[in-house]
Amino acid sequence: METLQRMANRGSISTGLYDIDNSCKFEADNTEYLHRTVSSTGNRDVGTISFWIKRTELGGHMYLFTFGDTDSDTQRTYVKFQNTDTLRVGGGTTLWRETNRVFRDCSAWMHIVVAFDTTDGTADDRIKIYINGVQETSFATTNNPSQNDDLGINFEKQTIGYNSIDNDSPFNGYMADIYCQDGTASDQDDFGEFDSDTGIWIPKQASVTYGTNGFFLDFADSGDLGDDESGNGNDFTENNIAAADQSTDTPTNNFCTLNPLWVYGNALTTGPIEGATEVADGAWAGTKATMGVANGKWYWEFKASGADSIVGIQTDEGVALTGNAHNILSTCALNLNGEVWIKDSTSGRNDTDVTQTFSSSDIYGIALNMDDNQISFYQAGSLITDGGSIALDGLADKTVFPFASNYNTTIEFNFGGYTTISISSAAADANDYGTFEYAPPTGYYALCTKNLSEFGG
Repeated sequence: METLQRMANRGSISTGLYDIDNSCKFEADNTEYLHRTVSSTGNRDVGTISFWIKRTELGGHMYLFTFGDTDSDTQRTYVKFQNTDTLRVGGGTTLWRETNRVFRDCSAWMHIVVAFDTTDGTADDRIKIYINGVQETSFATTNNPSQNDDLGINFEKQTIGYNSIDNDSPFNGYMADIYCQDGTASDQDDFGEFDSDTGIWIPKQASVTYGTNGFFLDFADSGDLGDDESGNGNDFTENNIAAADQSTDTPTNNFCTLNPLWVYGNALTTGPIEGATEVADGAWAGTKATMGVANGKWYWEFKASGADSIVGIQTDEGVALTGNAHNILSTCALNLNGEVWIKDSTSGRNDTDVTQTFSSSDIYGIALNMDDNQISFYQAGSLITDGGSIALDGLADKTVFPFASNYNTTIEFNFGGYTTISISSAAADANDYGTFEYAPPTGYYALCTKNLSEFGG
């Protein structure tokens, strides 16, 4: 449980009665977004947008929502991450709010509510922002629309995950449970609550009024991810979003992904991309995942385009010498040149256990047993028999993380929530979590917060 508390921030796991089953993955490299043209104007002064989000890439301009289709304060309203990772709410010419704090946690889900009400007599209350159940009050910039001013909300065009006016700045990450209200300014309590046992902000089933242009997207229908469930029929058109972009990585069951802030050796040139499940690089470089474990039994899969790929586990203090991804502390990895390669500075172990023929068409599996300090590698569903189950040395009181290093290759991961790997069998673990090509070995589970809370991590 200690690892869960350390790794899972607010909005990462729910113990409540309401579960969010699906999210939608957005990838900037593919210009993936949702959009709809409004047929009739709604309330231009009052509205609310509520959504859950998990970031996967940082440091760029990323638009979450663009309302309106003309570049003026009265005809455009946006919510975006600035390239400094602050959150901005603005109009066509005026920046209404910019937070002081930055948002760089790619390991957890976050709930954001933005409420607009220019009819309010208190200027600073005309735009309110709530983050994980708490109103944001510290801003680097604060400007207010005049009382009763029209905004860009609830008319012309609604776009999710893109700057549709300037045609740039797509979003990278996941979104879930998107509510939009036309004519109502709600606070955070309509969409979430604090868990009485953990104090974590968790989602709840919202009972809200939608108005003319309001909508609710739950991403439950993979064949129609823009389907509006509010009853209004305000469906969105998908731009480069397909059924494969549906994910089970959600605010109520957060799955492991790759961490863009945790690199070793050379920094990655490309990635992590595709919901932080894929890396590609032209020089030896690598990254670790967002979830580490000290006990329990865990399973994940990967696929590599070339043999210059090293994939396995690494302790949290493991750092390679710059430019040499082979000098790694406390690591066990499958070197796809054809060996299970182990280097563990805590025990002095540095050896090779198997010889295997690499295939770029095969899906590889990793079964990590932290209860007995063992690891097993699978190729196309079969245990790599030469090595079998490999004993791990020097891991007492250690927390280990999935990791990868690669050179001129692409590595696709599947932790169970989302993957670009083509999955045909859709096997899950014994708790019915995760979507894998091969069934996890008996007693092994997907790296997600619901499993971590049960098995300790």
